[in-house]
This record gives sequence, structure tokens and C-alpha cells, in this order.
Amino acid sequence: MKKARKIISYIIMIIAIIVCVIIYKKYNFNDFEKSIRLSNITEFTRDSEVKYAKYDSYKIENKDYNDAMFSQTISVIPNTPYKVTCMVRTENVENQNNLNSGGAHICLNNTQERSNLITGTNDWQELSFMFNSKNETEVEVGFRLGGYSTLSKGTVWFSDFKVEAGVASTSNKWKMACFIFPNIDVTVNVDGKIENVKLQMTSDDIRTVENNLARFKNSMREVSKDKINIEYETYVIKKPIKTLSYDEENGYYVSAEDVYEYIDSYVKKNMYDHIYVAFRMADKQKGNDTLVNDWIGLGGMDYYSIGFSNIRMPDDRNNLAYEFNYRVNTFPEEVFIHEFLHTLERNAKEYGYERPELHDYAKYGYTEDKKQGLRKWYTDYINKEISYNGTKIGLPEEILRCKPCHESNFKYATQVAGFKEPSNIIEIIQSIFSKITRLFEYRSNKIETENASGGCRVRFLSGLAIFCGVWYNTKKDTKEAARWR
Repeated sequence: MKKARKIISYIIMIIAIIVCVIIYKKYNFNDFEKSIRLSNITEFTRDSEVKYAKYDSYKIENKDYNDAMFSQTISVIPNTPYKVTCMVRTENVENQNNLNSGGAHICLNNTQERSNLITGTNDWQELSFMFNSKNETEVEVGFRLGGYSTLSKGTVWFSDFKVEAGVASTSNKWKMACFIFPNIDVTVNVDGKIENVKLQMTSDDIRTVENNLARFKNSMREVSKDKINIEYETYVIKKPIKTLSYDEENGYYVSAEDVYEYIDSYVKKNMYDHIYVAFRMADKQKGNDTLVNDWIGLGGMDYYSIGFSNIRMPDDRNNLAYEFNYRVNTFPEEVFIHEFLHTLERNAKEYGYERPELHDYAKYGYTEDKKQGLRKWYTDYINKEISYNGTKIGLPEEILRCKPCHESNFKYATQVAGFKEPSNIIEIIQSIFSKITRLFEYRSNKIETENASGGCRVRFLSGLAIFCGVWYNTKKDTKEAARWR
């Protein structure tokens, strides 16, 4: 009897292992979770036929426009550059309304940070995504087809994942680019009427921007007391901007998506830390109405994790906002400093640092000088010399060196754990039991459902659909309008 029981036990164990392997083969997404915005139009699979190397690829097929993602939480060291790399293949990937904000890409979930986007039909290619962990010890990395603001359809395969940790820069040197667009040729809604609007910068406009960039470099060193040094390059892009972005607060503006095709090759090649785009959006001398809501600088946006700012020429060519005049304006470069500080302000918030709001100068007793604007405020803001309740506040000095990640940060990179595939039957079984544990943890939680843009996001675990709330964020890139005299 003992021998029979032992044999039966072995048989049961073998059957259990076989069942586990079958389950694993069917739902072998390892530690990845699956998320969708719209149900019933996306299929997630492990593809054993279309794969890059040893392991089955992770396939997302959006049969109609959707936002879908494989994601996994990985452990990170705070304030450390990371690079996530994978191989990607696409088939018939296209974005709704032909926008440049969806497609196949890598991202940090619940942020605007992402890699470059891939659309169309492409054979296997390497895709990299660099980010700084900021103050986090865990981040959720997503491999995505779609996006926050754009739905995508088509098929993408992700494979051969790798995570590397780099070394953060300690340099106070910021490398910047200013892209000057003399021409705008767009079709927009003006007071309820669809109109084609063409605007041009003059050679004087271009010269004004270039002069103020030179002043900006010197003034930034002065107001930061040598804590920030600027290097910059300018590019005059003669091709017209063909699209503009819009929101209720600011009106029309130039987003990263509006100029992506013109500037991306320059940005990739030169590894810039901040980007300005300069243009004219109205010209009262020629009878053009303004397309914006009372701003000449717009900051706090980003271009694939790089700070991104708008510099707009004044509507009235006689306006002295950008002209040096020792009687009325000795600080025409102010808009460049202001918008750059919005990027540092946002970085400080994302890194978890306490800091005053850049627009709250009046709260702390500062006023605009007729000739020098808010120069005193910027000086104290950067150098943490604002007196408030018996202490000094402002930007922490660490944030003045927190720049975007570049390939140079990974010269001495080390590979770290992340997205590991089970290599034997024991690891397969461990992976399955880990999923079962998480499944019951999810089941024990209250099911939450929220609406976002007419839909909800459904999250799946081990092939079982579990509603876990909406992670779709309808907000666009953070933007703040700088209003000037």
C-alpha cells in the first residue's frame, strides 16, 4: 500500500507539473501585466513563430484604434540613469488622425516619458528608452502600442529585453538647441471658422532671437552665480510648421509632435539638454490676429524627456519685450530664462524636492522691475535665497545638475535584473505560483472602474480579466504660460 501511495503521489506530481507547463504555455507572460483602454479589439499573445532569438516574442495586435501595453515593475536606485532596450517588429502600425504621439514604443507608465515611436511595417530593429529614476525605488516600464493622447492600430512584437544602469552626470553644463521656424502654414479654427494661416518671421526677427540667446547664455551664468553654464546651437528651419496644438488655457502653441519630423535628427545626434522653438504666430502690422492667449513664452513641456519651450515673437513688431533698450528694457533675454526655469521647476517636483512655484514671486515680496523684469526673483530662486518664514527656499542645488539621460551616461553601464524569462521548469513553476498569488491579491481588492475619454482601461493578469481602474491620463504635457509686460 505504501508503495502504491508513493507511485500515485509521483503520478499526481507529474500530472501537476504537466498541467503547470500547459498553463504556462498558454499564459506565459511571466511578470508582465496587460493593459488596454478599449475592450474587445486587442489581442495579447506569446508568438513562437515570429520571434527575434531564443524566446517567444510578446505580441500586441490592435484590430482597431486602441491603447494597449505590456508592463512590468522593476526595482531601481534613486537618481540613477537607466536604459531599457528591446527588439521591435511592426506591421501596419498607424495612429489615429495620423498624429506622432502613438505608435509602438517603450514608456514609463503614468508619465509622459517615452522612447521614440515606430509606425508602419518594419523588420526587427533595436529600440532604446533612457530615463532617470528620480526619487523612485520602483518604476513601471511599459511596452506599448498607442498612447495617452493617441490611439493606434496594427501589430507589434517585442522581444529580447535588457535593462542597464548608468552613471548620472555631475556637470553644471547644459547643452541647448534653439530651432527657429520663420514660416508657419497651418489650417486652424479661428473664431469658429476654419482658415489657412500663413505667417513669416523677418530677418530682423531671427537676428533678435539669436542676439537674445547670446545674452541668455551670459545672464544665466550671472543669475545662477556660475552654478549653471549654457552652451547652445541655433538652427533656422525653413520648412513651414504645418500643424499646431491647442488647449483652452493657452490657445494654439507648438508641441513636440508639431515639429518632430523637422528636429528629431538634430536632437538624436547632438544629445541636447533643453530645446527652444522660436516662431511668429501673429503679426498686427500685416493684419494677422493672434492665435494664442496672452503669452510669449510657454514652458514646462518635454520632448522625449528633454525640456521643451516655445518662444513666440510679439504680435506688434514695435513691442520692446525682446529688444535691448537701456531706457526701458535691459533684460530682453528674460523669456529664455523663465521658460528654462519651468523645466527645472518641473524636474524638482518630479524628483520630490520642495520648491516655490515660479509664478508665485509676489507671494514672497518680489515685483517686476520696469527695466530688469524679474531678474532679482530668478537669482534668488535659482540660488535658494528666497527668505520665507525664517528660512531660505528656492531650487535645491542638486536639481541644477539633473539633466536628461543620454548615451554618454551609459559609457560604463552595468546590466541589471529585469524582464527575466524562466530558464527551467522550477522557475516556470515559481512564476506560475507567483501569478496565482497576485491574482488572489487582486481579487481581494475592491474592483474599481473609472471613465476616461469615453472608455475605461482593463488590466489582465494570467489571461483572466480584472478591472483595476483607469490609468489613462487625459492631461497633455505640463504647460505653463509666462505672461510678460
